[in-house]
Amino acid sequence: MQILKRLLVGAALMGLVWALPMVSRLETDPELTAGYVEGDMVIDAKARNGLRNESLQWPDGIVYYKFFQQLDEPHHNHIIRGMKIIEEVSCIRFKEATPDIQHYVNITSLVGGCFSTVGYRSIGAQSYNLEDYPLDQGCFRLGTVVHEFLHTLGFYHMQSAANRDEYVFINETNIQSNSIHNFNKYNETVVDDFDEEYDYGSVLHYSAYAFSANGEMTIVPLKEEEASGIMGQRRGMSKSDINKLNLMYKCPVNV
Repeated sequence: MQILKRLLVGAALMGLVWALPMVSRLETDPELTAGYVEGDMVIDAKARNGLRNESLQWPDGIVYYKFFQQLDEPHHNHIIRGMKIIEEVSCIRFKEATPDIQHYVNITSLVGGCFSTVGYRSIGAQSYNLEDYPLDQGCFRLGTVVHEFLHTLGFYHMQSAANRDEYVFINETNIQSNSIHNFNKYNETVVDDFDEEYDYGSVLHYSAYAFSANGEMTIVPLKEEEASGIMGQRRGMSKSDINKLNLMYKCPVNV
């Protein structure tokens, strides 16, 4: 009798488990959880003119910044290292804002993921946030530090490119229902590819599982061999990222 009772209880519990609705895969990439456009881009109506609007480029390629809060030395230096990576391959220069500079990037490390304002804003401080994580994790992956600075400089995500449908299939069936808008693409009046090919290896490309509702791929590369092992990487800027940055800011360097 006791054994029968246990079997009945076990069966009831198993039935309860199967009756529960399937829970969506929880998105944990902090680049995607901040709640801004495409996860991490702070933009307004003006900023939607994107790469083609030269008023959104930092004058003379100089990006002024301030650290809003005191970070420990390793995290502070990690952000500076991200700046140096960009400086080493371009004519962009990052300079700490003096009291007389009114337009600058306000670097914070608050809860809420990684996000930054896209392009230059001519009034006041603009956002650049890296939620506190151990070095080389979450928002403090070096590639993510650089990724957010590229937004600051005026770049959108790679998979938003006008020609993206020739290179990736966006599987809306697998995307969280409230996140489908994050996969919009921009036409050529908004973004410019600077005659560079679509770049699976861009540090600005989403991963294959971005905003997945079920653990399945949301971005399926149509040229698997080209995309293998690099799509969504956060190790650093690709050659194409560097070329576009230099072309956008009319730097004398082109690698």
